[in-house]
Amino acid sequence: MYTIAALYHFTRFDDPEAIQGPLLELCEAQKISGSLLLAREGINGTIAGSRAGINTVLAHIRALPGCADLEWKESTSASQPFRRLKVRLKNEIVTMGQPDVDPKARVGHYVNPQEWNELIQSPDVAVIDTRNDYEVAIGTFEGAIDPETESFRDFPAWWEANKDRFHNKRIAMFCTGGIRCEKSTNYLLGQGVEDVYHLKGGILKYLEEVPEEDSTWQGSCFVFDGRVSVDHGLREGPHLLCHACRRPILPEDTNRPEYEEGVSCHQCAYETTETDKDRFRERQKQMALAEARGERHIKIVHED
Repeated sequence: MYTIAALYHFTRFDDPEAIQGPLLELCEAQKISGSLLLAREGINGTIAGSRAGINTVLAHIRALPGCADLEWKESTSASQPFRRLKVRLKNEIVTMGQPDVDPKARVGHYVNPQEWNELIQSPDVAVIDTRNDYEVAIGTFEGAIDPETESFRDFPAWWEANKDRFHNKRIAMFCTGGIRCEKSTNYLLGQGVEDVYHLKGGILKYLEEVPEEDSTWQGSCFVFDGRVSVDHGLREGPHLLCHACRRPILPEDTNRPEYEEGVSCHQCAYETTETDKDRFRERQKQMALAEARGERHIKIVHED
């Protein structure tokens, strides 16, 4: 059984690159897979491995500057949910593209999962899903507004175009684990919105703690690992991933004529060229060969 830890923490790292190397080496030594992002504003990621290995890596992260009170969410998987390990340097640990946004300064009011239903059912509250459109497509809270954004970077423009809809409303926002709401609530506060709330621990914490019979969640929650989606109790959901467009699909979608493993699905078949598809076929072939050889992909990447 693999332990999965989803984590983020906003703190000041003066030299993220100095942190990257030792963290990668430790993860390799502990046979950890997954993805960790480092930036001057902190750390974000999801990792999987043995119970002991995860404990060791979390202890290392908690010892980093400003990370002593790191919080994380855990779940389990019977199979390895990641193909490889990535430890990346980025400008932001979650990309919003707003240089004045600083969650370390202030964020919205945290709402515990047990109090979330009452809040979002209040008539003076507008509930906004801050996730990407393909995530919202497979599940969201009852009555939530879908901004239909392709990436989190699009959220500020959506808000600017739609803010008049929310005059005299309290705003409640949610995302998968909470990190996007740290930035989006800080952004709205900076835009003059007074009453801003967000779900503490995100959807994952809600699905873990709120009984299904009391839940206002509908569908599955997309997760960025091999499980693809989770349901109440953080049980693995029914979805697969199209490795061409990275969108979730259902098992029955693999029977559609547009589907070719690693190359296309019904959502992306007409978005890519034949040249793209040939490249995807070659990538799929190399992945299959590597898997047959039992190779584990480990990669260190610098991203701007």
